[in-house]
Amino acid sequence: MRVAIVENMPVTHHGLVGVALHEAAALIDVYKPWSGQPLPATVNANAMVVFGGEQSATDDHIHPYLPDLARLMADYTAMDRPVLGICLGSQLLARAFGSENHLGTAPEFGWVDVQLTDEGRADPVLSVLPEIFPIFQWHSDTFTLPEGAVHLATNPAARYQAFRIGRATYGTQFHFEASRAVVADWLRLFPEAADRMAPGWASRHDDLAATLGQKADAHGLALARAWVGLIR
Repeated sequence: MRVAIVENMPVTHHGLVGVALHEAAALIDVYKPWSGQPLPATVNANAMVVFGGEQSATDDHIHPYLPDLARLMADYTAMDRPVLGICLGSQLLARAFGSENHLGTAPEFGWVDVQLTDEGRADPVLSVLPEIFPIFQWHSDTFTLPEGAVHLATNPAARYQAFRIGRATYGTQFHFEASRAVVADWLRLFPEAADRMAPGWASRHDDLAATLGQKADAHGLALARAWVGLIR
């Protein structure tokens, strides 16, 4: 299988999604449109992953590739090629299907609980998780649910934590790719940004990583493997 991965900032960890893709012997094509590298004009892989970034899903004035990326996600979906959008990727996916992006209204940071909906408990991917599970979050924006999408997971801070469109297009507001190693590296690279989101969180990181982080790693890898299993 061949998978197109879109990175939206200079530091992008594939994390647990990368682990699952390598387990499946996937060939990876990486695109970095933030750097000026063009996106493919048409669908050219068996699946697509769009990771997070510092920008919002509507920052077309500073990242003019965003509308094209949203259209490409919709094109993959129309061809029944699995799509995975994480954080910014989920916000772009929602935009691609006509939803509204709400900026700065839903800040979350750290390992927090997310709960499956009834539809999530029956979903072929999300059902690998317990009904309530800790997972890593780092975002301020959210979105409305696309028309026809299946709402899979929620929490009080951001109602639409995960959704599915069609057979195999998924958006997750949470960073399930973020293993404990990834989170530690983010904290090392972006200490001021993390402290703005959650003052003092760094001092609690080690204890949280040993408890909630350990559980989140298992949940994230299970979720990644389940989504990769949809790729034909």
